[in-house]
Amino acid sequence: MIVIVTDAPLDARNLERLAKRGMMGLSRTGGIASNGSGDYVIAVSTASENLIDDRNAYYTPKLLHNEAVSPLFEAAIEATAEALWNSLFAAETMTGSGITVEALPVERILPLFNKKR
Repeated sequence: MIVIVTDAPLDARNLERLAKRGMMGLSRTGGIASNGSGDYVIAVSTASENLIDDRNAYYTPKLLHNEAVSPLFEAAIEATAEALWNSLFAAETMTGSGITVEALPVERILPLFNKKR
């Protein structure tokens, strides 16, 4: 589950677009969202200027223009990828049901990120 939370004033349409960038962050790490993987993304905005005031009969949201949303898309991709990499490197060796899965050897993997292709 990928959760993207922003205080940017976005409507449902742009939040859906932002959520799609979470999947791009997943793919940047090598994830493919395979069948049955359970990979889902939700994006929400906490923009205080868009909270609904029950005392007012009218709701007039303030929203970012589409042209201003691209930096948020980039941030969502980068933050998702970074969170996934961090979780991989923070993992510890685990044993369960007679199977042991070793933690990633961080010292051997980090140089691969800087390797020229």
